[in-house]
Amino acid sequence: MSIKAYRTLQQVEVIVGYKTYIDLVAELVKGKEVISSGMMKEVDRCQKAIEIALQKRSVAVISSGDPGIYGMAGVVLELALKMGVQEAIDIEIIPGITSANAAAASLGAPLMHDFAVISLSDLLTPWETIVQRLEYAAQGDFVTVLYNPVSKKRTEQIKEAQRIFLKYKPGNTPVGIVRNAKRGNEEVTVSTLAEFLKHPIDMFTVVLIGNNRTFSSAELMITPRGYSL
Repeated sequence: MSIKAYRTLQQVEVIVGYKTYIDLVAELVKGKEVISSGMMKEVDRCQKAIEIALQKRSVAVISSGDPGIYGMAGVVLELALKMGVQEAIDIEIIPGITSANAAAASLGAPLMHDFAVISLSDLLTPWETIVQRLEYAAQGDFVTVLYNPVSKKRTEQIKEAQRIFLKYKPGNTPVGIVRNAKRGNEEVTVSTLAEFLKHPIDMFTVVLIGNNRTFSSAELMITPRGYSL
């Protein structure tokens, strides 16, 4: 997390978030009022946080990675507008370190050129739309970061993503697999586009697919920016 996020969690009165993320900061929020719940309760949590803020109490909604990137910032802002209270409370979006940056740092320097970030979760986005975005990213030769690649119920999407990228990229294109990026029990693997599905992948994993210039060396991925060396 960013230093600003760390300090904010120490200062606010109430912490609201998904139970798994609350557990990750348990030591930091000891003694505070904590409101946590499970999956599919995102809107309820954000609404509760707004109601607390309307009581003139300081409250933090926490997300994994960065609240503005697949996080809760958008939900809070949309709800505040819908409830007509956006001017009654002060909302600050405090950036964190998104999984793409965290995983890339562990892999070396795979994001040194243009890249795309695509979530494979079709819970909120139609799968047809995700497929279209994968096609465009592969055709455009973007380094591509895949979030939410596999869940217990969703196992075929990552195979389809591989199939799409193999249409436009050679099988030896480097692919990085990072589980629990920067969370202490991190696992890092460098594989290839043809072989990466042989490695364990789950919802805590980020998959980075290189572009046509990305290369790997000593378990690192490097995407040249184009400087003359």
